[in-house]
Amino acid sequence: MRFLEKFKNSSNLLLLLTFICLSVALYNPSIPITKNIYNYIFIVDISQSMNTKDMLIENKEVSRIDFTKSMISNLLERLPCKSKVSIGMFAGVSVAATYTPIEVCKNFSVINSTIDNLDWRSTWSGNTRIRESMVNLARLIRSFPESAQVIYFTDGEEAPKLHVFNTRDLSQFQGGNDWLLVGVGSDKGTPIPKYDSQNQLIGYWSNESFALQPGIAQISQSNIGTRENKVAFSESDRYLSKLDEKYLLDLSKEIKGNYVKGNNINQILAAMEKQKPSWRDQTTLPLRYFFIIIALIFFLMRFVTIDKIIAKLKKSKNVRAAN
Repeated sequence: MRFLEKFKNSSNLLLLLTFICLSVALYNPSIPITKNIYNYIFIVDISQSMNTKDMLIENKEVSRIDFTKSMISNLLERLPCKSKVSIGMFAGVSVAATYTPIEVCKNFSVINSTIDNLDWRSTWSGNTRIRESMVNLARLIRSFPESAQVIYFTDGEEAPKLHVFNTRDLSQFQGGNDWLLVGVGSDKGTPIPKYDSQNQLIGYWSNESFALQPGIAQISQSNIGTRENKVAFSESDRYLSKLDEKYLLDLSKEIKGNYVKGNNINQILAAMEKQKPSWRDQTTLPLRYFFIIIALIFFLMRFVTIDKIIAKLKKSKNVRAAN
């Protein structure tokens, strides 16, 4: 009350404050801001186990690979401009990148188109050696003009199964710092559909196709072990595939990376934020319009009748006193 009475005739003061704010705005003031910028390569396991339909999108059952594509598209929308993204595919022991990381905002439609066209028929090998791919992926990233963080989507299904002679020791592997393995699939065993070259269902993979096979210590693309290319002869013979979280968690620790289950986009984003940025962008936040708005508020306040405000406050005080 006393404060308002003191400034009952404060029109000149408000006008002065308006002038000061406008004068500051003319100098276009700003404050420095540092933003973390990330380069990513999203690796998608396109092996046939990723055709297993045990994931849900809007209550509709979809394959692991379709769920992964949807998840990456959603992640893409969350990335800030200046982030760079590449899309890669994994099959056999190798990883192939469609292009080196490109800026996400300028190339949003191009990256989304790449994601939409990911398909198991692009695979160049029927086997799956996730451990072996780590070394080849590190080699691929070293060929990029800029470093990139890895987001690797897979169900953790090694095919044929690993044994002591065909399991690469990655304890000395140094390329996977901060890499993120994202597990895709359910904990419930589900048959893996087997398709022909026209993507028509011809049956389901048999148990023999994923059985332990004789192998040798030295693994290459040509001798990573073979598996039976058989269709299950009955429902009981179908191989049941499920997300191997324990294997992926152990693998992530071995390469000094991290693991997250891929059914929640916020959890994936939180894990991505813990990765080291590729670089830090120095930018500025302009304050000109802030001071213009403050000046406008001060100017409009000159036309507010202080007497009415004081009278209303006094009336309210009297009402409370009467009660």
